[in-house]
Formats: sequence, C-alpha cells, structure tokens
Amino acid sequence: MTENPFLSPSDLPYQLPPFAAVANEHYLPAFEQGMAEQLEAVDAIANDAEAPTFANTVVALERSGLGTLKRVALVFFNKNSSDTDDDLNAIESEISPKLAAHADKILLNPALFARIEAVWEQRGQLGLDEQDERLLERYRTEFVRGGAALDADGKARLSAINTELAELASKFNQQILSDINDAAVHVTDRAELDGLGEDQIGAAASAAKERGIEGWLITQSNFSRHPLLEDLKDRGLRERLYKATIGRGAGNAETLLRMVRLRAEKAQLLGFEHFAAYIAADQTAGNAGIIAERLAGLAEASVRNARREAAELQEVIDADGGGFELAAWDWSFYAKQVRQAKFGFDAEALKPYLELDRVLVDGVFHAAEKEFGLTFEERKDLEGYHPEARVWEVFDSGEPLGLFVGDFFTRDSKKGGAWMNPLVVQSELTGDKPVVVNNLNIVKPSEGQPALVTVDNVTTLFHEFGHALHGLLSACRYPKTSMTSTPRDFVEYPSQVNEMWEDWPEVTANYMRHYETGEAAPAELIAQWKAAGKFGEGFASTEYLGAALLDQAWHRLTPDEVPDGGDDPFAVVEAFERKALEDAGIYMPEIAPRYRSGYFAHISIGYAAGYYSYIWSEILDADTVEWFKEQGGLTRENGDHFRATLLSKGGSIDPMESYRRFRGRDAVIDPLLERRGLR
Repeated sequence: MTENPFLSPSDLPYQLPPFAAVANEHYLPAFEQGMAEQLEAVDAIANDAEAPTFANTVVALERSGLGTLKRVALVFFNKNSSDTDDDLNAIESEISPKLAAHADKILLNPALFARIEAVWEQRGQLGLDEQDERLLERYRTEFVRGGAALDADGKARLSAINTELAELASKFNQQILSDINDAAVHVTDRAELDGLGEDQIGAAASAAKERGIEGWLITQSNFSRHPLLEDLKDRGLRERLYKATIGRGAGNAETLLRMVRLRAEKAQLLGFEHFAAYIAADQTAGNAGIIAERLAGLAEASVRNARREAAELQEVIDADGGGFELAAWDWSFYAKQVRQAKFGFDAEALKPYLELDRVLVDGVFHAAEKEFGLTFEERKDLEGYHPEARVWEVFDSGEPLGLFVGDFFTRDSKKGGAWMNPLVVQSELTGDKPVVVNNLNIVKPSEGQPALVTVDNVTTLFHEFGHALHGLLSACRYPKTSMTSTPRDFVEYPSQVNEMWEDWPEVTANYMRHYETGEAAPAELIAQWKAAGKFGEGFASTEYLGAALLDQAWHRLTPDEVPDGGDDPFAVVEAFERKALEDAGIYMPEIAPRYRSGYFAHISIGYAAGYYSYIWSEILDADTVEWFKEQGGLTRENGDHFRATLLSKGGSIDPMESYRRFRGRDAVIDPLLERRGLR
C-alpha cells in the first residue's frame, strides 16, 4: 500500500495525478482505504464531546473526504469514462454499490445529523458569511434528501435502493459502450460511401483496420441522428446506419425498467409523488409541474416548425423524382440540400478551415484570452491518462491558475458524448488550484491526415470549454460548492454562453483559416454559415424535447405504474416510448428523440428527470448573450463582470442570486423563443 500513488497528494504541478505511476490494481485498495479514513473522521465528528459548531461539524465534515477517497474517485471515474477496459469495468461494478453504501453510512448517521440540525437551528447567531451559509444549507439539504429523517426501516430500505441503483447505473453505462461498438456498420463496397469526403472515408478505413476487418467501418455516435446521414447518397446504407443507431438498447431494457421502479419507490419513501418531483425540488425550477408546463409549451411550437420543415424536404424528394415518403434516415440528407439551396452553405466547404488545433488555440483559447485574460501553454512534459490526452498550463493575466487537459478523439475505450471532469477541485480551504478535463468524441483522422472537424464539433469544443472555464475560474472556499457544483438546470448555462464566441467575427477571423494555406475563410462562406444557423430549428428542438419529455415521462411514474418487462422488456420499453411521445404531442416517426431510452446515458449519470435542464439553462444563456451584445461583446470588461458575479462563484451562493447580480434582474424567456424560432 505504501507504493499506491493515491495515498498521498501528488507532487506534480497543481497536483496533477501521477498517471505514469497509476495501475488498475491501485484503485480498489485506495477506495477501501479512503472510505475507511472518511468514516473514521465522521465517527469522530458525530461523537465529539464539544457542542456542535460550524467549524467542528460542518467544516470538519467537509474536510473528511478530501484525502485518499477524493483523489482516487476523481481519477477513476474520469479514466473509466475516457479510456476503460474490462478490468476497470469490473472495478466500477464492484465499487459503485460500495460507494453508495458508504454515502448512506454518513447521510443516515443519526448523531451526525443531530449535530448538523443543531448548527442549522442557531445559524442566525453564528456570524456566517454567504459561503458558510451556503455550505451549511447544502449539507442539511443533502442529509434530509438522503433520508436522515426516516425511521430505521425506511433508512434500511433506502440504503438497499441506493446500492442497487448504483449497480444498475454501472451496468447500464457499460452496456451503452458495448452497444456503440457493436452497432458500427461494416461496408465492403466503396461505392456505397458516395457522398463522403476523403477524410471521412479514410477515417472509416482506419476504424476497420483497427478492428482487423476488411473494408470500411462507420462507427457509432452517441445520438440517434448519425452525423454521416447528411452526406451518404446511398439510401440503403442510410437506412442501415440509422436503424443500427436507434436499434441499440435492447440489452438495457430490463435494467432501465428496474432503475425507474426503484427511483419511483425512493421518491415516495422520501415523501414525493414521483422521482421527477424529488429532483425538481432541489433545482432552480422548484417543482415538476413548472417543468412539465414549460416543456409542453415549447413542444407544440417545435413540432409545428418541424412539420413545416418536413414538407419542404418532401418537396425536394418529389422534385428529384424520388418516389418515396420522407423517412427518418432521409431527413439529414435532404435538409442539407435545402440548406444549400436556401443559403448556399455547404458544411463540407467549411471543413478545410476547421483544423482541430487551430480551432482550439486560435478560437477557443483566443476567446478566453480576450474575455478573461487567460493564456495557455502546452506542457508536453506532463503526462495525461492516455497518450491522446494533452495538458496545458493556464495563466490568469500571467499568474498560474491551473491545468486544462484536452482529450478530443473517439476510441473504442471511450464512452460516447462529450463532458468535463475535474481532476483536482479548486478550494481556498485546501489551497488547491483547478485541474479540469474536456472529453470529446471527434472522429480521428487517418494517419498523416489533418484533423478537420465539423461545425458541430466546433460548437461542442466551445460548449465543453465553457464548463472548463466554470471550473478554472472558480474562486470558492469549499470544495462542495466549488466549480460546477450547481443545480443540474443551471450547470449547462455557462457552457452554453461560451458557444456565443464560435461565430463572433473577431474569433472566426482568428481561427477559420485553411489548414494548408493559412488563408482566411471567405467572408461569403462565413456569412452563409451564419445565415444557415437557424435553419432546422424545428428538427433540433423536437429532437431535444423528445428526449427531455421522455425522461420526464419515465420519472413521473409511481412504482405501481412502471410497466413489467415480461418476456420482451425491449418491446415494453419501445411501447412506453411511443405512447409517452404521442401523449406529449411530440411524436414524429421522422424524428427520433436525441436519445432513446436504452442508450440515454444522461438518465444513469445524474441527469435522471433532469435532461430538461439544457433548455432551462438556455433561457439564461440566451438572455446573457443579449447582455453581452448590448454591452459591446467580447471585451475584458464584460468578461470580468461575468467572472466576478457568476463564474467565480460556482455553487457557493444561490445560483439564481448570482445570475441576478450579473444581469441586474431575473432572466426573461423572449431571447430563447426568438433564437429557436418558437414565437
């Protein structure tokens, strides 16, 4: 154990984990020791002979898990998402229920809860500042929502539910990754790839070679709409690819039904009608009824726009003598044609001006420098958890701020989607500076070819870096309320705001340059891209809202209402899906939800009954973009105000209070409706 790298703080810059020294066999012993260390500290707090105070109870509890357990957990869960293997999956399956049981030992400790309640009751006389008050409130809320007020039988049942849910979530996510890999589409006739660029064909050839098969392999994305559907001319291959994409999830059907039933039982045990109500109560939305009402209103307008778009696409099919009705696998292909006809924009024409490193350094980093005074120096001497994970040191007006790790390419060992993780959490209490990771799933180019990315990739780069900025610019006292530790329906907001700079003239002029010549992208092409930006909002809104409403439908069930899987749980899940979407008025066979139930990773990793949060956060985002435009755009003065009033606060004060300090008022929805064409 003395050689386990997790048992002491790293001596690398910013405590970057010593990945070169980490082996799979280190994780379980470090988890076990970390849990034991925390329980020993918690026992000392709960049995302290001194009267409860903020320092000896709340701050002591905050310190209790910051050693071995925090270090190993941050590294393991990032590694298992970014670069997993059979051993790591086995460790996840073993440790996830143990961690759930460990959390329950703390949250269901009656002596500890009594001390927290004692501090809570005297909070007005303690002279606490707003960060102290927020920490106390979060701990008390966490204990109450964690079942601290239940009787002995209720606590025992809740603990059993939490343990099983942790096991199921691990199983669900591992199945998603397996399904993504298994659903890759093998192509043996190059003619079927007509419409793809040479870089896309080369990537498919490389993917096949990596798996030891002949021909070409179209690997899967995490979403229902595969990005290559807009380019493939062969309708048969489009259909095969689409059906392979949305056909995933059969192996997760039984797991999903069990998770939904357990969540419903947990919610009722804690006094809520259903799980959606339980989640909403601790979000900025406040209650599930408001969420349902808002989503329903947006859905009606979205479907109306989508049907209008579908009619346009059918006109193109008919004009071409297609002789068939628009199907889901046709939408992207014909939408691209309509977009080109209306705006003259071809996304492929822009790709030579979107080389990954240039977008990152001269686009994403450049905007952060103009807005916040940040600069970035790649540290090739520092090792990441995978050879493709690159490390940059971040400076704040010349002063060391933290580290940014970028891991951009897809691989079979990486889960789908894109996300931000911390490896070290910023805290004034501990003196730790932030270390954050951005993971994306950009298709890796064939050897020797430039990494040319799509417009969607560019949006994702700016979005995920918005999360990274929320972490890097954090200036909070306590780890629990630092960085992105905010409600789910607020956390997406800063990342969505950062997407604004993707097409900001000053920024595009800096990064949109030809990968061979360095010439700037033609002004006409950029203008076409921007003009085409709102095209397809009906589809995009309907696709997203389909998933958000489906998430709500599953989690508004009581335990008795959750369907039984019977002999064919996948058919049961599909039937529920269809009815839920029809009842919500958003069912369109041409548009699948962005995620279908069996590969809806969000609902197993903390977004259950919370996928609505993206559109909820976008209300704040759209209102914030209006503010930046009114105040002159990409200026240091504007960035400093946004940073001081909101980004640096993390979750250390009420998020909506931080928004009011930034904006001077509550958010209004009008800019969002205008943006999405929903008026």
